[in-house]
Amino acid sequence: MRKIILSFVSFTFILNLNAQQIFIGSAGTIAFTSDAPLELIEASSNQLAGAINLNDRSFLFNIPMSSFEGFNSKLQQTHFNENYLETHKFQKATFEGKIIEEYDFSKPGTYDVRGKGIFSVHGVEESRIIRCTMIVNANSIEINSEFTVLLEDHNIDIPSVVNQKIAEEIEVTINISLKPKK
Repeated sequence: MRKIILSFVSFTFILNLNAQQIFIGSAGTIAFTSDAPLELIEASSNQLAGAINLNDRSFLFNIPMSSFEGFNSKLQQTHFNENYLETHKFQKATFEGKIIEEYDFSKPGTYDVRGKGIFSVHGVEESRIIRCTMIVNANSIEINSEFTVLLEDHNIDIPSVVNQKIAEEIEVTINISLKPKK
């Protein structure tokens, strides 16, 4: 009986330990900038969600594409959703993969890491390596990253009539805070 109780306590401890290795967040910010010759377009969303499992270094991040706000006009936002990103059809962008580096994330600190995985936008999946900074504390992980997205890599067509107003390469910035899963 004593062995059974000890096994149960050990199993419960291990489950709790594993749960503490999973960090989640649902209110991160993501912003993009299109700096074209004739127009600067900026938009952002505070609906970036993500999770990291520190045990196996896996991660998943996603953003509802229709959640972006801040365009130069309402018409521009409508064109973004309906004509270019087709958010009714391709509702989310995702990045899923693993952290390449094998740091000991149980120690608080700032880590420059690379995430390798599948980046999906507009229904097109692309293998990517994206650099980010992880600030690990006892009760949170902050993730910051800047990277670019080429529109042609994701079959996002820009009509020639506006090609001087929309950049072919979009700058993306993310910031998200993750807390231990309970």
